[in-house]
Amino acid sequence: MFIQTESTPNPATMKFLPGQTVLQAGTADFPSAEAASKSPLANRIFDVDGVVAVFFGHDFVTVTKNEATEWDHVKPAILGAVMEHFQSGAPVMEGEQGPAGHADHDGPDSEIVNQIKDLLDTRVRPAVAQDGGDITFHGFEKGIVYLHMQGACAGCPSSTLTLKMGIENLLRHYIPEVIEVRPVAV
Repeated sequence: MFIQTESTPNPATMKFLPGQTVLQAGTADFPSAEAASKSPLANRIFDVDGVVAVFFGHDFVTVTKNEATEWDHVKPAILGAVMEHFQSGAPVMEGEQGPAGHADHDGPDSEIVNQIKDLLDTRVRPAVAQDGGDITFHGFEKGIVYLHMQGACAGCPSSTLTLKMGIENLLRHYIPEVIEVRPVAV
């Protein structure tokens, strides 16, 4: 098994590509070791000293390390954990895993919210996945779109620029009701 790695715009996060499907549908975000209880793969990765977050996409795993840890010290151990997991035949996730995605929204703005979600799904999320992350809709209120950033996007130094200059401009261009985009922590 050959696992490729890619740097991301977030210097604390690296993307690992095992060359096979990680999740059939959706994404899975583990912002802490405690959140990884249903994932044998995430648990293995969290066993590596210095790992503070793990994120799964369709065909990749992104891992975030703490500031005190150098990639040269943890990358081999993470590669080993990912390789051991896939060679073991254990599932990536235990139990039923519904696809992670956008928050539901009912109300008078449903048509606007559907447009927002469609633009996110077709124009934003594929590009963000290339960088090892995901951005999902969290809410819309009084012209403000609330988005949840995951994986390499969470804590990335360029995430504010991406939100304001990229996503906000895109949404405002196509949907005049959108005034602003803000990140939200879940």
